[in-house]
Amino acid sequence: MSLVREVAVGNKTITFEFNKYAKQAAGSVMVSCGDTQVLVAVCASDEAKPDQDFFPLSVDYFERFYAAGRIPGGFFKRETKPSDHEVLMSRVIDRPLRPLFPEHFVNDVQVTCTVMSYDPEHNPAPLALMGASACLMISDIPFDGPVAALRIGMKDGQYILDPKTGFEGDLDLNIAAKPGAVLMVEAGANFLTEEQMLDAINYAHKLMEPVFEMQIALQKSIGKAKRSVAEPAWDATVKKKVYEMATPLVQKAFSIHAKAERKNAISLLSKDVITAANPTGDSTTTKHIKKMLEDVQFRVMRGTIIEERKRIDGRGLTDIRPISCEVGILKRPHGSALFTRGETQALASVTLGAGDDEQRLDNLATPHTTKNFMLHYNFPGYSVGEVKPNRGPGRREVGHGALAERAIAQVIPDRSVFGYTIRLVSEVLESNGSSSMASVCSGVMALLKAGVPIKEPVAGIAMGLIKEGDKFAILSDILGDEDHLGDMDFKVCGGQNGITALQMDIKIGGLTRDILSQALSQAREGRRHILGKMTSAITTPGELSDYAPRIFQVKIKPDRVRDLIGPGGKNIKKIVADTGVKLDVNDDGMISIVAMDVPSAEAAKKMIRAVTSDPEIGAIYLGVVKKIMDFGAFVEIKPGTEGLCHISQLDNARVERTEDVCKEGEEMLVKVLEIDRQGKIKLSRKEALGKKPTA
Repeated sequence: MSLVREVAVGNKTITFEFNKYAKQAAGSVMVSCGDTQVLVAVCASDEAKPDQDFFPLSVDYFERFYAAGRIPGGFFKRETKPSDHEVLMSRVIDRPLRPLFPEHFVNDVQVTCTVMSYDPEHNPAPLALMGASACLMISDIPFDGPVAALRIGMKDGQYILDPKTGFEGDLDLNIAAKPGAVLMVEAGANFLTEEQMLDAINYAHKLMEPVFEMQIALQKSIGKAKRSVAEPAWDATVKKKVYEMATPLVQKAFSIHAKAERKNAISLLSKDVITAANPTGDSTTTKHIKKMLEDVQFRVMRGTIIEERKRIDGRGLTDIRPISCEVGILKRPHGSALFTRGETQALASVTLGAGDDEQRLDNLATPHTTKNFMLHYNFPGYSVGEVKPNRGPGRREVGHGALAERAIAQVIPDRSVFGYTIRLVSEVLESNGSSSMASVCSGVMALLKAGVPIKEPVAGIAMGLIKEGDKFAILSDILGDEDHLGDMDFKVCGGQNGITALQMDIKIGGLTRDILSQALSQAREGRRHILGKMTSAITTPGELSDYAPRIFQVKIKPDRVRDLIGPGGKNIKKIVADTGVKLDVNDDGMISIVAMDVPSAEAAKKMIRAVTSDPEIGAIYLGVVKKIMDFGAFVEIKPGTEGLCHISQLDNARVERTEDVCKEGEEMLVKVLEIDRQGKIKLSRKEALGKKPTA
């Protein structure tokens, strides 16, 4: 028998229906709000795989096109690989759930969220995350929930719960939290202050309380007993020897500032410790020693930061690594820049294109829409000195690219100001922490070098956290090891006085407002420092590259767009063929001409005006004779526009027969004599004799 629970969140009612769908899963629920319905199911393997030493959680979010009553476009009429949007939503669900599983629980866990009905008024992603939490709460899978999620917008100082996709306001915030602490934040903002961000996070957290209460009550009423998680049984003698031997060696290795040398030192000392503590080479003992060594590194790094306020590379908590900025690195791309911060390096390149280069989107919430700014992020194996197959962008590349794109999108000029489609690509050449933020910095400089009139420069910085009991340390510009062994990766992007994007991942139970406030304040100072380095390299938009196309705009009357296109596209095809330009035609009459040189654009402009402008009295046209009559000839002076040249106006001498002067299909110079109230045009050939066309 199904069990239904309804929860009021703000002005919305969310319905959870259990024990009806997918009952063979460890936990399942249909979550609904309005007409949006998301089925969530969770499963876990009975046992961990042999020698499994990490937690294999997989989260998949799927949007079925039938949910919106649509059939997928293209040749394949079924959903294939997940779209970038689905990948991003999978990451948003994964990030707050992952730290809430027990440390030593390494069974396979799969969370599957399927959007089965879609109502544009209600966003399915928060429903999917809350459904995942509810399923885990009632299942036998160990999980330290509950978790709730909301999407909050802000416009004109007012909060909007669950704004529609495509919402244009001052803030678009996705947040996940548990009682008493925030777990995940992802936001795009229009230069909001740190205090405004904190207020929005606090507002959303309070709205979640009924969802927490429902899940806790539900677990008590129908929840299964949780599986026990055994601590690893380490040999006490081996453990003591490993910790005593490894601790001073790790401390020495962590005094090495260069990443590669430090990594090599850790590898060598690990081999020495394993050999000394496990002389028989027992495989199980070796596995345990490796885990012990990881714990030693964890303790040494964190202890040094908490007690001595000193970091692996010798920096203070707020220090930023040395930065260098260069622009114009690449010869042919329309703009390029290299940003190096410590051992993290990103090379960005900009390509300017026409309107037909826009990316077409085909998601449930954005059918048949386009965007004219794209940022793509590439992370090859060589950037961290590893051998890795190149198989296209994975979830990490998609997620990091989306964050950097969100940060920069706020400063991209409107299409009416800068009519190009912009593709920005970040190639990560080296990585030791925060390559996505380096991509923001290099990307902004590359845009300026390409001549894009951005609203203002923005930069990005990644903040870290080490928390032991009541003591904590917030780190500016974190290293890869500080991310791996730390408790938080908090990325903040923005300008001198406001935030444009924010993303937070944590590995502990949650963060308080005080810690968030200090992290944001420290990030602001670091961001301003980085902006100073960037603006020392480039401050204003440069000239367009010689290799970039030129865009010119012509405005015509909307009712003349049809004339420009012509029957079957005849007119517009001729203009393109004759001049070599690209034309983007909007229904409002704005025509964008994309050309590689000014003469081609001017020729296209002239042809457009010839086709779309109204006939002018006194103007001379090179027309085409369309029809011969006894009393004269009908001449087409513009596509679709004809006038009558009376037989008396064909020549200075008397003309007996129209055919003596002209024939159908021939070109003929004519002058417009008169346009009456009905729009009838009177033409004269004799007035145009010996003259050149003026229109």
